Amino acid sequence: MKTLKQSQPIQHSRIYALGAARGDTIVTNQEIAGPIDSSDEWIQQRTGVITRTRSSKDQSLMDLATTASNEAIKKAGINPEQIGAVILATISFPYQTPSGASLLSELVGAHDAAAYDISAACAGYCYGIAQADAMVRAGVSEYVLVVGAERLSDFISPSDRSISFLLGDGAGAAIVGPSDHPGISKTVWGADGSHWDKVGMTDSILDFRDGKVPWPTLVQEGQSVFRWAVWEMAKVAKEALDAAGLEAEDLSALVPHQANMRIIDELAKQLKLPESVVVAKDIAETGNTSAASIPLAMHRLLTEGQVQSGGYALEIGFGAGLAYAAQVVELP
Repeated sequence: MKTLKQSQPIQHSRIYALGAARGDTIVTNQEIAGPIDSSDEWIQQRTGVITRTRSSKDQSLMDLATTASNEAIKKAGINPEQIGAVILATISFPYQTPSGASLLSELVGAHDAAAYDISAACAGYCYGIAQADAMVRAGVSEYVLVVGAERLSDFISPSDRSISFLLGDGAGAAIVGPSDHPGISKTVWGADGSHWDKVGMTDSILDFRDGKVPWPTLVQEGQSVFRWAVWEMAKVAKEALDAAGLEAEDLSALVPHQANMRIIDELAKQLKLPESVVVAKDIAETGNTSAASIPLAMHRLLTEGQVQSGGYALEIGFGAGLAYAAQVVELP
């Protein structure tokens, strides 16, 4: 009996480059405060958001994803046809099927690449990095394109005080490929389904189809999510550091999901980070972009020179589901 041939495994992987795209319209707190009976001061105190970027009607989710992907591919110095898989993390692609990833693969020139979407909300990008790391090291794909892309402005209620006023649009992309040294640590991930309904949609699209409800929009139970994010995600972050064999002082940056500035600050406090560790706070200008928030925040740190290539960053995503994932990566 013949033995099955298998892919030749590779020991390590890393992120080669990042790309970013934000909504083409800046929306201030003053513009959205009226419908929620609030003020610029209240929004900043509660969330840390000063502005958020949202897309005009002429800028689609796929426009954002393509722009971010092309930048990452160019910076990585690879041919798009070397990409063996395209993973798109999103909750706002407007089609149930086919996947947005399959269209994105064609738009960026990754012809015949495996392509699929991840629906893990704000944890989606970290889920994608975990899968890309496994694919590369298993020898299944030489390079993997991981994209977090959202056009959340399609699913907001102007009068919602729980989450809609936080949300923005954008996309962040990463190229993951083989490495001669460890560039992505073991991922600590999971989902707490007992809190499945704490962040999500007001109603199902089937009820909307049947005329029973208005267009479904995003909502959350703010206090429940805050407590869970701060206490439970601090534990996950510490587990991720342990899995990477690092201490907090070994990090160059903490790049958490940009959910709320108060959550970010409290998470950094719980981890007892030294002053040398830069904490990403892209939410102040971009807002909460769900699956796109971590790559966008990391891209900003690198572009502005707040961190240097080669250092270590702890990235942790958490959100609807309640799904979560964390890993330490070498900054590209």
